[in-house]
Amino acid sequence: MKPASLSKLRALFGDRMQENAPLSGYTAARIGGPADVLVFVHNADELVQAAEKLWEMELPFVLLGGGSNVLVSDRGVRGVVIINRARLLKFNSQAEPPSVTAESGVTPNDIAQRAARLGLAGFEWAASVPGSLGGAIYGNAGAFDGDMAGNLIAVDVFDRQAGRQTWPVERLEYGYRTSLLKRTHPPVILLSAELALRHGDREAIQAKMEQFSAQRHISQPPGASMGSMFKNPAGDTAGRLIEAAGLKGKSIGNATISSQHANFFINTGQTKSSDMRALIDLAQKAVLDQFRIQLELEVEYIGEW
Repeated sequence: MKPASLSKLRALFGDRMQENAPLSGYTAARIGGPADVLVFVHNADELVQAAEKLWEMELPFVLLGGGSNVLVSDRGVRGVVIINRARLLKFNSQAEPPSVTAESGVTPNDIAQRAARLGLAGFEWAASVPGSLGGAIYGNAGAFDGDMAGNLIAVDVFDRQAGRQTWPVERLEYGYRTSLLKRTHPPVILLSAELALRHGDREAIQAKMEQFSAQRHISQPPGASMGSMFKNPAGDTAGRLIEAAGLKGKSIGNATISSQHANFFINTGQTKSSDMRALIDLAQKAVLDQFRIQLELEVEYIGEW
């Protein structure tokens, strides 16, 4: 990055900025080389300010929340990475039906847990879902027969050309683990969202979340991972196909296909993103060669490859 740009960024963001910072500490898989610049934002207004200034300076940037569903290259990211810590939550429990408005840096699990304490149901599936709300909206995250498309009412966004806007859920054109945002990457930033809930019994809500958490603990491996690596093809599961291809437990360097669930690729210690990508390529090739099925990534590559 040019010295003049760095100097301007220092003046703009002060102690909310870091330079040449490794991204491994900000991704769920604990993998990733350095970003030229990190900028931390703590509310939607700071997020708007950061995006507006970076667009004005014509500096490329990436937005990271919980850092799940991404694989950052060993060479890192040129430009700026915004770390989204905008986590304001407001429950509208007296409305009919009730809802919650949440900034995009909050975790789905936090929303689910706090809703449960208020006796608000409908978001139990998101308990223990990793990452941030913004990432969940972007990729239509889901579990246990629930997904973001089923809860989302509207999102507040900051559009590079049009400024702040509210988009109804229909505008996101949701599909299985995808959205308009993920497919086309328009120049917009997710600021917050309104989610639909319903009144329920606190004990029943908590019991359902505990059941889902127990199921997740049994079926999904511990350790540093990006979450589910591939989308499930129609009528089958990616994990079954990878296991049937004989790759369960396979390692390249310290990147390992979990022996518990083959759609989870684990960082077992100081893993290179190049090794993780080689393991991804191996799994895709093996499944394609043996079953004529092209596995589609749920995870996205970020940085210089």
